[in-house]
Amino acid sequence: MAEQSVRNRVIIVGAGPVGSVLALALRQRDVPVILLDQLAAPEHDCRAASCHPPTIAMLDQLGLLEEGLAQGLVSPVFHYLDRVTGELVGRFALPEMQAPPEHAYVLQWEQYKIVETIEARLKQDDGAEIQREARLVAVEQGADQVAAIVERADGSHDRVEGAYLVGCDGGRSTVRKLSDIAFDGFTWPERFIKIDTRHDFTAIGPQISNRNYFSDPDEWMNLFKARGEDGSGMWRAVSPTLPEQRDEDLLSEAAIEARLQKFCPKPGAYEVVTVALYHVHQRIAATFNQGRVLLAGDAAHVNNPVGGMGMNGGIHDAMNLADKLEAILHCGEAAQPLLDRYTRQRRKAQVDGVQAQSIANKETLGEKDPAIRAQKLAAIARASASPELHDAFIRRSCMIDSFAAAQATL
Repeated sequence: MAEQSVRNRVIIVGAGPVGSVLALALRQRDVPVILLDQLAAPEHDCRAASCHPPTIAMLDQLGLLEEGLAQGLVSPVFHYLDRVTGELVGRFALPEMQAPPEHAYVLQWEQYKIVETIEARLKQDDGAEIQREARLVAVEQGADQVAAIVERADGSHDRVEGAYLVGCDGGRSTVRKLSDIAFDGFTWPERFIKIDTRHDFTAIGPQISNRNYFSDPDEWMNLFKARGEDGSGMWRAVSPTLPEQRDEDLLSEAAIEARLQKFCPKPGAYEVVTVALYHVHQRIAATFNQGRVLLAGDAAHVNNPVGGMGMNGGIHDAMNLADKLEAILHCGEAAQPLLDRYTRQRRKAQVDGVQAQSIANKETLGEKDPAIRAQKLAAIARASASPELHDAFIRRSCMIDSFAAAQATL
């Protein structure tokens, strides 16, 4: 690569959906990129499969929507249910909004499919380079460049130079830690359990849509459908556990079966594909920019999965940052004001939007006080029945309002 290209190149650490989207967005703006990732290949998992309307508009802008629709699942409706009574509490339909967004649905497109789709394009682009099995071990900042020191699979070390380095390397971000950026927030005391199954829950009846939220004072559940690797359908159930429960008790075949049967009783056993048990955090980086080092996605913010907002927020980071890096590298605009604005906009989207909404979602589903729980479920029912409240509920739940507010921040 020519010296000028290296000088203007953006180093992206982490080739997940956020890093991949950022790389593609920068290439469409004629900014050279190098994408580094410690994995040999994208990890296939049903997590992070929801794309909300603002995100779908970005995928369309990137020319990815046709493939997303072919590989994913369109979900225009989501339901809130009371597990205790079995009743459908609220139905929310994006196409029925008084002023629906251009893309009036949630696209269930698994993150590994997004990554593989983008990676195939980047491999055909001379201005993009992907280096896998490259583990970041150090970052060195200079006045007009930044360098990533990476360790290869054979134990050797290389120096990769560029104009800016963006950490898209997840909640345990090495970039964030090496930059000594605080990650403020908290960890929920309970762990979450994720169960993937091929069982078609719509067979239960019309109260089940592709996206479902079950309220329960002891064991709420999110139940979403994606297409899966072979297109036959994969359902993901996410629910909390008790802090004192042991792994072996939670992960036993009998415990998994009992958990699914509690929410959706059926004859015979469920076909369980994968199970994962993990801690959940609500944290935001103190800043998303420090000199020539930037953060995006889970490296900058993490939240609980109720509402499917995590990946979306990261993709919004990537698109916002791509515009600002283009202005800096191609148009000569002053870097610091633009990058400070990036932090202000994207932190606002998190503080006022994703963090607040995901916490509220979780607390609503798991409310234990009977009187407060009844009030919250009644509020959902009222919102479902009123056109104005219905639309406002969707705008909050689908990140429409929070994205607009963040973009308007100066």
